[in-house]
Amino acid sequence: MSDSEGPWKQIPQPKRAPSSGRFWLWLALLLVAGAGVWKLADIFPGQVASDWDRANIMQLIVVLGIVSAGVVFGRRMNFKVVLRNLAIWAGVVAVLVLGFTFQDELRDVGLRIQSELIPGEPISTTAGELVLSQSADGHFYVIGEANGARIRFLIDTGASDIVISPKDAARIGIDVTKLDFQRTYQTANGLGLGTSYRLNSLTIGPFALSEVPISINQADMGTSLLGMSFLKQMASFEIRGRQLYLRAH
Repeated sequence: MSDSEGPWKQIPQPKRAPSSGRFWLWLALLLVAGAGVWKLADIFPGQVASDWDRANIMQLIVVLGIVSAGVVFGRRMNFKVVLRNLAIWAGVVAVLVLGFTFQDELRDVGLRIQSELIPGEPISTTAGELVLSQSADGHFYVIGEANGARIRFLIDTGASDIVISPKDAARIGIDVTKLDFQRTYQTANGLGLGTSYRLNSLTIGPFALSEVPISINQADMGTSLLGMSFLKQMASFEIRGRQLYLRAH
């Protein structure tokens, strides 16, 4: 066996890209970055108007130069890998730019998805506006807080008052056994008995009310009701498709 085929045979090292080629690639990257900054300044005039803005740009260019030099002048460089990484980062930047550009539209989509996934959870789209999605039974429900306790309400335009079920009244901390149910109510199932009560606070999404008159029903109910006494305190309410929009004054 010849010496060239012995155990000490030298493994040929992969050829490195010429350093001059790497330098020109690095310089081209910096020129492209500079052209991009110049184009952005042209598209958005007045954004670079102070020494602080110019200092930030210079800092970013220095960081870009250091990072790109590490990529280009690394010990081993595979141009396919470099191009793939550049394409990935370009895609990331494009996604971020699109996300920032359409942030309002994407926010609305996200809120609608949240409303569908969590029925009854109040979703505030803008200041003073609440959106509820229709449930599978065709009604609109919302989760609010009565005296700090979470209560599930049915939006009922046929009810004149805010009506709390005995079970929810107990959740609030009311001893229903000590209540005097002498008031007669007209309900969908006929006449019912109840009593008047006043909540210290009632919060539905962004809407916070204090000293709220309500009724507590004597008979058990499937859910508490938000009737017209609540809806009349809204500036408007309307149904569009499967969404109910509540707007405050």
